[in-house]
Amino acid sequence: MCANYIPSTRRQLEQHFGVAPPDSEYKAESFPGYMAPFIRTPGPDSVPGDRACALGMFGIVPAWAEPRLARQTYNARSETAASKPSFRSAYKRGQFCIIPVGAFYEPSYESGRPVRHEIAAADGAPLGIAGLWEYKPAADSGLPLLSFSMLTVNADGHPLMQRFHKPDDEKRMVVILHPEQYDEWLHCKPEQSGPFLTRYPAELLVARPAPRQAAPKAQPGLPGL
Repeated sequence: MCANYIPSTRRQLEQHFGVAPPDSEYKAESFPGYMAPFIRTPGPDSVPGDRACALGMFGIVPAWAEPRLARQTYNARSETAASKPSFRSAYKRGQFCIIPVGAFYEPSYESGRPVRHEIAAADGAPLGIAGLWEYKPAADSGLPLLSFSMLTVNADGHPLMQRFHKPDDEKRMVVILHPEQYDEWLHCKPEQSGPFLTRYPAELLVARPAPRQAAPKAQPGLPGL
């Protein structure tokens, strides 16, 4: 599961993923409901190597749903994405995408309380997380909306990712692609997606505690900070 991550920088989008950054700015840290970059094919006639970057809402919003659904649909279980109402349309149409990530966050309960950890590539490169994307047409008021979700797989027994989430919960992890898989993933058909939905090797990742910093307290006689 992943509800909080650092989107790749504009430079990383250009140099690592080979795409032009989106025209609009995006926040340096993303949560469900935030707009962040994702990578997809530019159209149905595109060929391997063609990639386009757009801003979308973190959390899939199907045509029939309100944007607030994104708070519940930011992750999609790969085992059920083809059948769940929120994801099945995107999955059956092969709307696969890559979410460019600098690092993502998960809680560890090894100390008896949740401690936020940052997980990143061991070599410092950005990560490409496999996802689904959706398009919601404009309603009577408002604008059309692009959105995306990260695909996840079981992580029980994974040397690194089994350390995260509550002790009694099933261990899950996002699907991380190898760079040589990027174009194949974007162009694969739904029935060909299975081989991509695997656990990323633990030795290619690093995790370190990253607790949130408490806001500084105002000092007596000074304006509040």
